[in-house]
Formats: sequence, C-alpha cells, structure tokens
Amino acid sequence: MKQKQPTQHDLTRLNAIAFGSLVGLLAGAVVSVFRLAIERLLILAQGCYGWLGQHPLWLIPWVILMLILAVIVGRWTKQTPMIKGSGIPQIEGQLAGELDYAWWPALWKKFISGILGIGSGLFLGREGPSIQLGGTVAQGVAERLNFTGSRRRLMIAGGAAAGLSAAFNAPIASTLFILEEVYHSFSTLVWLTALTSAVVANFVSNEVFGLTPVLHINFQQALPLKYYGLLLVLGIGLGLLGFGYQWATLHSGDWYAKLKVLPQWLNGVVPFLLIIPIGLLWPETLGGGNQMIVGFAQHTPLLIPLIGYFILRFCFSTISYGSGLPGGIFLPILTLGALLGAIGARSFVELGWLPKMFVANFMIYAMAGYFAGISKAPFTAILLITEMVGTLQHLMPLAVVSIVAYITVDILGGAPIYEAMLERMVKPAVSSSQGPTDRLEYPVEESSEIAGEQVRDLSWPVGSLLVSVRRGEREVIPHGDTILRTGDTLIIFTYQRNRAYVRQQLDRIRRNDVHQNIPN
Repeated sequence: MKQKQPTQHDLTRLNAIAFGSLVGLLAGAVVSVFRLAIERLLILAQGCYGWLGQHPLWLIPWVILMLILAVIVGRWTKQTPMIKGSGIPQIEGQLAGELDYAWWPALWKKFISGILGIGSGLFLGREGPSIQLGGTVAQGVAERLNFTGSRRRLMIAGGAAAGLSAAFNAPIASTLFILEEVYHSFSTLVWLTALTSAVVANFVSNEVFGLTPVLHINFQQALPLKYYGLLLVLGIGLGLLGFGYQWATLHSGDWYAKLKVLPQWLNGVVPFLLIIPIGLLWPETLGGGNQMIVGFAQHTPLLIPLIGYFILRFCFSTISYGSGLPGGIFLPILTLGALLGAIGARSFVELGWLPKMFVANFMIYAMAGYFAGISKAPFTAILLITEMVGTLQHLMPLAVVSIVAYITVDILGGAPIYEAMLERMVKPAVSSSQGPTDRLEYPVEESSEIAGEQVRDLSWPVGSLLVSVRRGEREVIPHGDTILRTGDTLIIFTYQRNRAYVRQQLDRIRRNDVHQNIPN
C-alpha cells in the first residue's frame, strides 16, 4: 500500500509578509528618526531667524554657517550623485533595472544631507528622501540575505512604501503610489510586500508621532452639491498651473547649468543663501509646508497675501530642487495646491459664489488635484489626502477635482513628473547576453502600439524571450498568432544585466515603431 505524500504548502506569500514586516520595521525606524530630526531642526531654525531679526550682527556668522552647509552637502552629492533630488526616480530606476547604486553611502549621506537641507528651511519635502531611504534600507537587507533579481526588487518596493508611509502616516496611499507610479506592477507579491511594509512602518511612526493625521484640518461641513460647478473651475486652474510646475521643475537644472558661475556641485549655495532673507521676513513659510497648510486652514490670509505666498513658494521650491540638493517635491506640491485652493475659494467668496466656511474644504480638494495633475497619479492623490486629513467625507469632491486636473494636464501633453525625471537620469542601455537570468514584467497600456499586434509581428529586443502573457486571473502561453491585448502583462525572460535594454526597447516599440527591426 502506497504511503500518502505529505501536503506541500506554498509559503511564498507568507515569506512576502515576513520579509515585508522586517523591512517595514527597519525602514519605519530610520524614516521616523529622519522626520523627527527635520521637525526639531526646522523649529530651531525658525526660532533662530526670529532672534536674528533682533540681533542683525549675528547674520554674518549665520551666512558663513549656511555656506558651510552648502559645501558639505554639495560635496556629498558630488561623491554620491544618487542622493540628489527627490530619490523617487532613483528607486523607480532600480525597480526597472535601469539604475543601481551602493546602498550604504547613499543611505547615510541622504539621511544627514536631507536633515541639514530641509531642516534649515529650504522649500523641499521629506517624502521623496523618505521613499529612497526606505528603499535603500531594504536594499541593504536584501544584500545581507543574498537576495537578487525579483526577490531584491520586492524588498526595495516594500521599503519604498514603508518610507512614504512613515513620512505621511498614510499606508494605503503609500502602497498604491508605489504600485501606480513607481513599480508599475499590481502583482500579488508586490502589493502584499508593499502593503505589509507600509502598515508596519506606519505603526512605528504612530508610536513616535501619535495618531493625529499629518494634515489634520478642521472643516465645518461637507461641500453641498450645488457648489460642485466651482470644483470644475478649480480643477482646470490646478491643471494649467500644474503643467507650468512640471515645466519649471524639469528645466530648473538647465537654468543652473547656464549660469556657469559655480561648479555644479556648489549650486546649493544659491538656495542656502536665499533662505536667509525669506526666513527673516516670512519664517512661517520655511520647510516643506505642512505647518503652513494646517495654519492657513485655520486662519486663512486675504487674497493678495495668498497670491504672494504662492509665488514665493513656487519660485523658491523650483530654485531649491533645481540645485540638486537632496529633497523632494511631494510635500511642496501639496502646499502649493493648498494655497491655490485657498486662492480659488477666496476668489469665489469675493464674487459671492461660495460661503466663507468652505475655504478649508477647497484647500483639501486642491491638494489632491494639484498632485494628481503633476504626478498623473489620481488614485494615489485621492487616497493620500483622505488619509492625511483623516476623514472620508471629501471623497467625491476630491475625485472630481483630481480627474479634471489630470485631464487638463493630459490634454496639454504633461507626463508623470517622476517618470520624466527618470528619463533625464537614464542613459540609453546596450544589450547584454551574460550573467544570471531574470524576469521582466511589462504592461500593455491603452495607448500602446503593442496592443492588437500579433507576437510574430513584433521585433523583440535582443536576448529576450516572451514566456507568458498574464491576462486577468489567468496566464496564456504565447505563440506567434497570439494577439496582445490592452491590460495584458508580458512576462519576459532575459539576462539580469539586459533588463534596462529590453525595457527601453519595448518602450520604443510601444510608442510608435512596432515593425522596425531593433538594432543589436
């Protein structure tokens, strides 16, 4: 009589939860310390500017201190270029196989330089660096565990979600942002790892900062339906100005290059010096802007000062980011959105179209709309603001404003800003036919030229093999006559060092040139 074989249990998902929890714990701790240090240093900087206004002679050593900080941070960005800017394009590039870097130098230099820059009052956000810090912590864990390929990418995706979650206390939106904007994959293992990491990191952050939402804004009541027509006007305005922000941010580095006054690594001297008069005149505007959002929602300035604050933050956040200093645009975008919401609401109030009691509501809606237009990630925008504000009563107006702003930017030809940043960082890859093999997942989007084509009619990149097509809940084994459809995910085997080349060539096919032979 044959013995019954023991049941084999698939522990893949359980392992994803276990490793996601580990990454979330470590990344949550690192980012929570990062966030706490920035908040404490920013409070100190604001106090110092108040004191300096009464003791102007001390401005000379203060200027020297700012110059020293600019040189130190600039030196680190020269030594480790991957710590520049937000950090989100770097993580997106890692997950796509187009970029990589040593984790330890990037971790400690991004950590300290981010604290020095953002804590000094520069108009930069902590969320981009937090995402990179979380992903870099996960990269270090993966290296210790000897994880490579897809397992390593899962860890990095989880760490990135954990970093954003700890920065904003928004685990659901953080997970969706990584899936929608950074990894571009909704596979089970990816979302399970990312969600687990984000929840654990959020728990760590709540232990440090408490349960109060980051942008807890008091409002009197939900917006009545009769005012929804104003949301359409607000959304169009946010889309137009969001497209302008995209253009300015993406070209700000070029403007520094044209100056040719300082070496590129010393561009940070400009914002570090400009922050001094801003701190003396308007200390409440310093930093990423979360304190400013909450304060203005309670006591909203008049229309003309609001416009002045918007111009100041728009210009100086562009100057700060364009210098290449470590710091993000995520929170500055939300701050600009809140100011635009206040400007729009104040204008509607002056015209007699809106009661004054709804000004705070419009600030909430505009944050989501401005971010949705600039990042081209409307689902993330809606969930992010919902979690950060701490109420579900704004879902409908958030959706309306986000959709209108998104469509407006799309009509103008705006691209997702983080994807556009990554394209500027990545150099064309060359094909490689050596090393270990790896798996690449590539989505067939609505506007893709691949959709509707037969497998045999496409010129596939050198060193790649299409092994499967994921179509909904099932997988199709492809053959030459298989027609690729919108919504499919292509499972491609290639060499690990060939991933960037394959993805870039597929992007080239996707855009327009489906039948032309791809060069070796």
